[in-house]
Amino acid sequence: MGPVDYIVVEFPGNRMTGEAFPLLVDLVDRGLIRILDLVFIRKDEDGSVNALEIADLTGDGNLDLAVFEGAQSGLLGDDDIEEAAAAVEPGNSAGLLIYENAWAAPFAAALRRSGAQLVASGRLPVQALIASLEAAEAAS
Repeated sequence: MGPVDYIVVEFPGNRMTGEAFPLLVDLVDRGLIRILDLVFIRKDEDGSVNALEIADLTGDGNLDLAVFEGAQSGLLGDDDIEEAAAAVEPGNSAGLLIYENAWAAPFAAALRRSGAQLVASGRLPVQALIASLEAAEAAS
């Protein structure tokens, strides 16, 4: 198995265009990732949290999310959904995605077979990376 990551993506004002969904399907189809869990969350103005059914979340009738139906590994519990929702502003919704980096599975397996083990991992926030690159470019 490859490394497993999660992301919480907030949709201000509950506006989901669906533009990213075909790209997510493409990542799965090409074997780069494997979706373990996908949950949509709505946080009401009063702070209450609801998990949403995977369906036509935009309500326009054009987006078929049936391909994501059944993306539930059992890893997520109600407490995980509440924790993800804590990062979401009231009045917004979010997608919580847990995925395996399938592209890395053969590499990870080879490392494990050789006795290696992962001792540190991290991720650079994209916004901070872009700001750093822009600052370096402005300084040159």
